[in-house]
Amino acid sequence: MPGLAGVPATRSNISFVDGARGILEYRGIPVEQLATHSTFLETTYLLIWGYLPTKAQLYQFEEDILHQRRVKYPIRDMIKCFPDQGHPMDALQASVAALGLFYPLGEYQLTDEHYTREAVVNLVAKLPTLVAMFHQMRQGNDPVAPRDDLSHSANFLYMLTGQVPDPRVARIFEVCLILHAEHTVNASTFGALVTASTLADPYTVITSAIGALSGPLHGGANEEALAMFGQIGDATQARSFIQERLARKEKIMGLGHRVYRTKDPRALVLQQLVKELFKIYSPSPTYKIAQEVEQVCMELLAPKGIYPNVDFYSGIVYEKMGIPSDIFTPVFAISRVAGWLAHWREQLSNNRIFRPTQIYTGPRQVEYTPLQARG
Repeated sequence: MPGLAGVPATRSNISFVDGARGILEYRGIPVEQLATHSTFLETTYLLIWGYLPTKAQLYQFEEDILHQRRVKYPIRDMIKCFPDQGHPMDALQASVAALGLFYPLGEYQLTDEHYTREAVVNLVAKLPTLVAMFHQMRQGNDPVAPRDDLSHSANFLYMLTGQVPDPRVARIFEVCLILHAEHTVNASTFGALVTASTLADPYTVITSAIGALSGPLHGGANEEALAMFGQIGDATQARSFIQERLARKEKIMGLGHRVYRTKDPRALVLQQLVKELFKIYSPSPTYKIAQEVEQVCMELLAPKGIYPNVDFYSGIVYEKMGIPSDIFTPVFAISRVAGWLAHWREQLSNNRIFRPTQIYTGPRQVEYTPLQARG
């Protein structure tokens, strides 16, 4: 099956999706409940260790993350040498790969709980710092140091912009991280699983996942959806734009999903977040365009099972928060590292290296032609 579409590659109890009914659960808990009641770090704990932490466990995890936000100065100096025009995803992948040099496996076993916890804390804590650091330095600024009095989400926005965010905005961003934290065996998670199955260290595993996420067929759809809304320019032009694009058999960015045949449950939550943001900031004309695009596509594409996915509204949310569009996919990685690490641990619990077979379609028994006889 090309692309392994519909082919089960592993057994997992981390997340569940029902594409027909629009259901997404983390460890059995509906994502909508987590978005309403949880925090990103609590959700991360749930995904990686399989259960909601006690108050004491959550406090300790948050403290561990807090004290590991900073990165060693050689990493900072390395990022300083990256080209300003480089893409933030490439910078993040290189930085995470280098990070592993400072936290080697050494005498530990991959399944050693001390090593596992250290790796989880380092990666969850430091990815936001790495993303914000590159963004500041490519503008010629010194990195903004993390603040111990700010939450995980608020601290990232502070490091990225240099401004302490409104608590309501920080909470909305927190919900965005929860919504993107995990989604079964997608391309980047599968990349992480394949690398993990070779018993590579977790920094290499996450580097592989970031590489897969950087491809335009996986990450970046919210950036492209936002660009599409900009092309349309006005809600009154949405119908003709969509009809013309469909006539040319071109994709409508932010719509359709390999799993969902109804509206992505995360898109429903994100749409509410947009409305909450408008209570803090002024309404965005982009949202009116997006609403009209969704209405047109409901008429034309819903009968085919094509509905808005998580990327349709998330770009509008991030743009309103002042996050540059080329940082959207790194933000995805900051969130999805929770799911990647959960799958890394699960893979190691019953590991067997991934070694799929193939169906050969080339010629056979071809005689070698000497160089001088080739024409």
